[in-house]
Amino acid sequence: MKHVTSSPALAATALVASLAASCAEPPRPVIPPVTTASPPHTILESPSEKGTRLMTRKTDAVDTLHGVKVPDPYRWLEDSDSAEVKSWTDAQNAHTRKVLDAIPGREALKGEVTELLQIGYVSGPAIRGSKGALRYFHTKREGAQNQPTLWVRDGHAGKDRALIDVASLSEDGTTALDWWYPSWDGRLVAWGRSESGSEDSVLHVRDVATGKDLPDRIDRTRHASVAWLPDGKSFYYSRYPEPGTVPAGEERYHSRLYHHVIGADPKTDKMIFGEGRDKTEIPQVMIAPNGRWLVVRVHMGWDKSEVYLKDLSKGAGAPWTEIAVKTQALFEPIPEDDRLWIQTNDGAPRYKLLAVDYARPERAAWKEVVPEGADVLHGVDILKNEIVATYMHDASSRVERLSLDGKSKGAIALPGIGSAGVSSMPGGEEVFVTFTSYVTPYQVFRVDLQRAARLESWDRVGAKFGAEAGHDAIEVTRLFATSKDGARVPMFVIAKKGLKRDGQNPTVLYGYGGFNVNQTPAFSARALASVQRGAVWVTTILRGGGEFGEDWHRAGMLEKKQNTFNDLFACAETLFKEKITSPERLGVIGGSNGGLLVAAAVTQRPEMFRVGLSLVPLTDMLRYHRFRIAKLWIPEYGDPEKAEHFQFLHAYSPYHRVEDGKKYPSLLFTTAESDTRVDPMHARKMAARMQEAQGDPSRPVLIRVETKAGHGAGKPVSKLADELTDELSFLLHELGVAL
Repeated sequence: MKHVTSSPALAATALVASLAASCAEPPRPVIPPVTTASPPHTILESPSEKGTRLMTRKTDAVDTLHGVKVPDPYRWLEDSDSAEVKSWTDAQNAHTRKVLDAIPGREALKGEVTELLQIGYVSGPAIRGSKGALRYFHTKREGAQNQPTLWVRDGHAGKDRALIDVASLSEDGTTALDWWYPSWDGRLVAWGRSESGSEDSVLHVRDVATGKDLPDRIDRTRHASVAWLPDGKSFYYSRYPEPGTVPAGEERYHSRLYHHVIGADPKTDKMIFGEGRDKTEIPQVMIAPNGRWLVVRVHMGWDKSEVYLKDLSKGAGAPWTEIAVKTQALFEPIPEDDRLWIQTNDGAPRYKLLAVDYARPERAAWKEVVPEGADVLHGVDILKNEIVATYMHDASSRVERLSLDGKSKGAIALPGIGSAGVSSMPGGEEVFVTFTSYVTPYQVFRVDLQRAARLESWDRVGAKFGAEAGHDAIEVTRLFATSKDGARVPMFVIAKKGLKRDGQNPTVLYGYGGFNVNQTPAFSARALASVQRGAVWVTTILRGGGEFGEDWHRAGMLEKKQNTFNDLFACAETLFKEKITSPERLGVIGGSNGGLLVAAAVTQRPEMFRVGLSLVPLTDMLRYHRFRIAKLWIPEYGDPEKAEHFQFLHAYSPYHRVEDGKKYPSLLFTTAESDTRVDPMHARKMAARMQEAQGDPSRPVLIRVETKAGHGAGKPVSKLADELTDELSFLLHELGVAL
């Protein structure tokens, strides 16, 4: 069993784009009525060769917040259900299509992007069953598949059998496999299904032997956590409230834990944790393999969690024991039969591993097994006779074997500089290492710990990607920038070999910097398509992420968020100093929290960039918390209702920093109608404001609104190919790259 410091379920609640505190809402200001007879926009003739320029109707909406008057002329674009907003969206999409479709070479680029996307990916397996009858469950997508398939093998050397193929469940490939949890005996799999990128999962239970679903259906299981009892007859799981049982607008808060018996009506499922707790908390459930020790980890933001324990041998009504509470730190529990392991950054920003005796769970009795080291302890797997630890060293992975008392047994050598993940089975004697890099498609290796700890190929995608296809001509180097406050900021530079240092290379700067999310090397169709067309791709490692531990994360959140933007500026300045590129040849791209990064960058330092792509972004940081699930992000960004938070949010909120007549980069904003994380209003309002303010009519400001898609999760390859082609054709064309 394992834990990594970035949970997939919780990453889903963060602002992670695929490239993811309670407060009373104050009275809304009086807004002038919107008359649907008013035209949503006026087409004005522009001297630009790029066609017409769109202007959007304004209102005189103004808020007074903490004594500051804040104009909001495009507030009417917040109403996604408005006929006027839909008309506006149609007109904007039509204009964007006209501009993008006129770019020469798009079809050739789309073919290349599609080919790279079809390389796909493969995950390491979840191992279930008993010795001699083990089953290996893993996902894989390659070729023309729109969605990944869940496969199962009987034995590690067995043949893959398709178990859940969601691509066959919808004609357009928009049905998604959100998550999956096999039972301990490997007979059943609880899995989540959602439509059109909504991530609003319905829990199903599949019989592994027959490949058919049982009658059980449980809705409202978005980003579910599931823990099976050892007999496979029931499980614990997380679920959101039924509409009408909580105040309107809070249906995606109030996550609680329940117990479900296979075959029972979910309406009768008993709540076992969460009653009366804060609506923004997200409980995750896990259980020791023997079924005795039930553990709950409560997510309370990206820098705090709590842990609770129940001894089920004393009955379902046994009390919960507080293990780690009321401490501003992350605690990641790993329940085993003999002890509870906890990975934490409490007093150890780069994390350490502790062992807790179930009989003496008080903090004073915890035993430190793996102390904090120079590298960040990212993931831990507990096996029969050893611990396998995954570390981050300068934003790339290394894997080390340790004895159960924490002594090093040597490294598991990786193929190169890249990202590695480890999967295993409690009490097992084998691990699986998933590896990828900027130039290496995903591959999975098996390591038999009873023998020499060497990597043995288990599965892979993109076997033909490499030297025979000319991709050995791409190299990755690392540079460091010095930020405004002296912080050392790394970046990976991906380019064709023989890069000329003449300052004229078209270059794409990518960043994220938030939510403790790591931007370690990974295979990317966006990056490689750009490099193959002659551009340089640069991935920045900005504060706000978790690449260097909790101190790095906290240095880019709340009142220190400006550090993230300053880090990006420092990286750009270093690229200029190193004569890799120049402002006229530099583009910037980011998604979700990275979309906020781009919007902030182009409003604060517009002269630094020629083009910007702000994908599914946040842009209005004074109203963000009112929409979708955004109250979950208050611990990371801050609460605009608090005067001290308002000051730093207002200072960088991109929508409020736009200045009329200023020369901005060419810009493309993207969003999606089914996005249940970041409300599309952010992209709509920002695009309208930038179209109004753009001082250089030769530089277009566009918005692309995707239908039947969400924040990025579950998006079919067909939509991804169209999306990436639009993004890259605009980006590269504006940088002067011939497509």
